[in-house]
Amino acid sequence: MNQNASVDYGAVTARQQEAWATGDFHEIARQNVVMAEALCAAVDPRGGDRVLDVACGSGTAALVAARRYCEVTGIDYVPALIERAKRRAAAEGFGIDFRVADAQTLPFPDASFDAVLSVYGVQFAPDQERAASEMLRVCRPGGKIGLATPLPQGWSGDFFATNAKYMPPPPGLRPPMHWGTEAGLKELLGSGTSAVDSEERTALQYYRSVDHAVEVFLNYFGPAMRAASASDDETRESLRSDLRAVFDRYNRATDGSAVVENRYLLTVGTRTVATAG
Repeated sequence: MNQNASVDYGAVTARQQEAWATGDFHEIARQNVVMAEALCAAVDPRGGDRVLDVACGSGTAALVAARRYCEVTGIDYVPALIERAKRRAAAEGFGIDFRVADAQTLPFPDASFDAVLSVYGVQFAPDQERAASEMLRVCRPGGKIGLATPLPQGWSGDFFATNAKYMPPPPGLRPPMHWGTEAGLKELLGSGTSAVDSEERTALQYYRSVDHAVEVFLNYFGPAMRAASASDDETRESLRSDLRAVFDRYNRATDGSAVVENRYLLTVGTRTVATAG
């Protein structure tokens, strides 16, 4: 049952898709490589395993799994990102099956995959319960679901809260960080898993400076670009200043560059195995 039946998830998804298609998320995803590698190490898919990367963006986690000789599929609802993912896979000689699709309606039969992964991806689906249900549905019994999720606290929580001040989400939606809480994971994955193990990890993001970090997000990150474009000059400067404060708060560099500490939640769930009864 959806968390809020009054929300028009189709309309929200369409608007969200437009926002994520703005700019070029590939420029942001380069900072997610360390999370994708940590997630694959935790889930530990083996050669020949069928792996799905949900909301794959330009294919970062899919490529990590492919380097293990897994049979990899990746889906995202932004066509330009899927095209970029295909080019990246071709450059490395991988035959990854990249498709344009929605995390809330996965185009695969039940139990199609040994492992289902998502790095800062499925968490942004507006209908969280349906997206979680779809991941569980396509994962085989005994298979693994692996997530790298933004946390409510730390850089991710502060960044998205700041962006939401200038571009508020539709009413009735839970924030993506709901996936980064014990209660959220229990609610979304608990009924379909026999075990869910989570731990906080750190991913460092590297930029030339704090100002450079802000410019990267304002020039390439769709939601921030939409927030800026919907504002007048004074409000845009306020957004820029607020984002700078967030990056500065978590910058660990002291040499003028920026090394931004991002804490995230790494989760591995084991799909329930049906028992004869």
